[in-house]
Amino acid sequence: MTLRKRSVLIAGHPTSVTLEEPFWETLKDMAVARSLSINALVEEIDGNRDGNLSSALRVAALLWVKGKVPA
Repeated sequence: MTLRKRSVLIAGHPTSVTLEEPFWETLKDMAVARSLSINALVEEIDGNRDGNLSSALRVAALLWVKGKVPA
């Protein structure tokens, strides 16, 4: 599976995150459903995470697909 690196802003600081393309697609769907930008969604997930950011993004995407978090 292809990994894709993207730059995002978190609290005004640029960082890069590498995820598989299906996770980026799901995060985009989440952001659109909530009328957020990808940056805003990533920043929100970052503020609620315990582990590393990539893992937190994957878990958030998985839970959303399973219907376990609000859109």
